[in-house]
Amino acid sequence: MHFGAIGRVPGDPILGLMEAYAKDSNPQKFDLGVGVFKDEQGLTPIPAAVKHAEQRLLDRQTSKSYVGGHGDADFGRLISELVLGNGSPLLADKRVGATQTPGGTGALRLAAEFIAHCLPGRGIWLSDPTWPIHETIFATAGLKVSHYPYVGTDNRLNVAGMLEALEAAPVGDVVLLHACCHNPTGFDLSQNDWRAVLEVVRRRQLLPLIDFAYQGFGDGLEEDAWAVRLFASELPELLITSSCSKNFGLYRDRTGALLVCTHDAEKLLDVRSQLALLARNLWSTPPDHGAAVVAEILGDAMLKKLWSEEVEAMRQRIAELRVGLVEALAPHGLSERFAHIAAQRGMFSYTGLSPEQVRQLRERHSVYMVGTGRANIAGADAARLGALAAAIADVCR
Repeated sequence: MHFGAIGRVPGDPILGLMEAYAKDSNPQKFDLGVGVFKDEQGLTPIPAAVKHAEQRLLDRQTSKSYVGGHGDADFGRLISELVLGNGSPLLADKRVGATQTPGGTGALRLAAEFIAHCLPGRGIWLSDPTWPIHETIFATAGLKVSHYPYVGTDNRLNVAGMLEALEAAPVGDVVLLHACCHNPTGFDLSQNDWRAVLEVVRRRQLLPLIDFAYQGFGDGLEEDAWAVRLFASELPELLITSSCSKNFGLYRDRTGALLVCTHDAEKLLDVRSQLALLARNLWSTPPDHGAAVVAEILGDAMLKKLWSEEVEAMRQRIAELRVGLVEALAPHGLSERFAHIAAQRGMFSYTGLSPEQVRQLRERHSVYMVGTGRANIAGADAARLGALAAAIADVCR
């Protein structure tokens, strides 16, 4: 028996929530667990710009042959422009290169392997809390994982604690920062906070790895890139992971990129040679379809305009749901307690609900969210915010 000693490990809690939600026969159930955008009908739509681009590709493509190790060159160029801005000096100086990856998760895994193999001895610092997969990706690559305070038990952003921890980080370590729409808390740094973090990073000679998974879902496509562009303009070296899952709706097409910024064009060639080798041993070559769709959209003025409008509509829906939920909680005397929901950004909210309250919400009212109290606000239904508020009020009595 070769497999006799292999035990069973617990399933992913979010995927487990998906299964429990699917089995729930209550027609009034709420899915606030899975991190996908949903429209008023409860569906995760395909943007019209994506459908148009796909049709063009269907009519035009003549081959499904492999793309290169760094992926679609047009995609790499255009996603770099989207992240850093068309006028970025890094683009003109050829100091930035994008390696296409299977989603933002693939970009993070490639970054982890790059740090482990090319920057040996460097640890990585993650926010507490952070996206749970961050923990396992970097630990699996063999990196020492440490944490800086971000949101505490009082459900408030702890910038002072964050800065203090980073001041004590070993020189040269990597610090992972969420560009916007922090997952899982929804609490984002202000511009002054970002400047303070930049100064610590510079002083301690830390290497920033900025996870940029939600561009356009916070304050806008350009606004959400502010911190990334600040760091790129002020520091000689930078890693950025970009995901097209949310803002292009390409969840299952696994489209992302790892962007590397270096101090000169020659060093970029060295780094990219290493990334190509690492990627070859991870997934050989990346999937093409999603990247080709993104390149088609970003390379066409009409499609890019349509897409930008669709992203803005998604952002507005989430923002309105946040405000609407706080207003719906007002008759229950809970608007002040949950006022932070309206101030947070992106799909996720650290609601402040306890694991026991989350359990009661699920069992009494078929409201599904992660046990930590993290809720995907984009999964709510504007017409039923009153019912959701009543359910929350019931478990808060």
